[in-house]
Amino acid sequence: MTHRQAGGGVASPWGPLQVADAHVHFFSHRFFSLLAAQKPGLTFDQMGALLGWTMPPEDPAALAEAWVHELDKRGVARAALIASLPGDEESVLAAVAAHPRRFWGYFMVNPRAADTVARVQGALDRGMHAVCFFPAMHGYYMHDDAAMAVIDVIAATRPAALVFVHCGVLSVGVRPKLGLSSPFDMRYSNPIDLHGVALRFPQVRFVIPHFGAGYFREALMLAELCPNVFLDTSSSNKWMHYEGLDLRHVFRRALDLLGPKRLLFGSDSSFFPRGWNAAIFEAQAKALYELGVEAKDANLLFGENLTRLVG
Repeated sequence: MTHRQAGGGVASPWGPLQVADAHVHFFSHRFFSLLAAQKPGLTFDQMGALLGWTMPPEDPAALAEAWVHELDKRGVARAALIASLPGDEESVLAAVAAHPRRFWGYFMVNPRAADTVARVQGALDRGMHAVCFFPAMHGYYMHDDAAMAVIDVIAATRPAALVFVHCGVLSVGVRPKLGLSSPFDMRYSNPIDLHGVALRFPQVRFVIPHFGAGYFREALMLAELCPNVFLDTSSSNKWMHYEGLDLRHVFRRALDLLGPKRLLFGSDSSFFPRGWNAAIFEAQAKALYELGVEAKDANLLFGENLTRLVG
């Protein structure tokens, strides 16, 4: 079982690792309020009963404190917190402000919304570290004018900010549990759509989570062609069943093509009482160790790469 080492860090086959998690959803009170607004009659208290989760306090700083305690218990050094619906960036901004040495702030946007460019500029000005696009959720291509307008702002004013683009299969487990539909359109999910964008903005770093979530070959093609594209390893990666792959095979191909400096560990953690999803870390560490990955490369993948990218 993953636990904190006496000298700090997360236990691993290589010894204690200083882990920086690139993918933690910050399911705030505001997040659940935005979800409730999508279904008439659904209340915050009802959601807690339906999910069986510990519902978050109204103050996002208090939820941030719970995550600090959880990461301390697990030995995790830092984490990127994702505001997981457009309009919830204030929650993550509050968490980062409360614990700037523990958290980086990511936030989801819908570039088709009228106020998105202004919201992005404001959040970046206040210190957010990444802007997250979910094209299948909101129905646009990454090379559409609306998405490009947002990336123009990032490139012009905060090129150090990451651009996170969810590609491939999109499944938001909380939605069916709450009786919410998931009308996500996969025609917008191909990483190849990002090729021209990454070429146009070579100074901007792009992150594709879940190894492309079913578009593994395409994600590898894109990342090999564009050195400013990184892959995040997060979640259980159930998409592997579509291709008959396992984690060792996926990591081997990614390492062979991209090397250890272009991969970012992520757990896809999100809710309490589960907290930090240690099982994801353990499965990925086991696969990499069995492949013969050395400690120095494990340190890159599990923490140093992300820390270098976002500082």
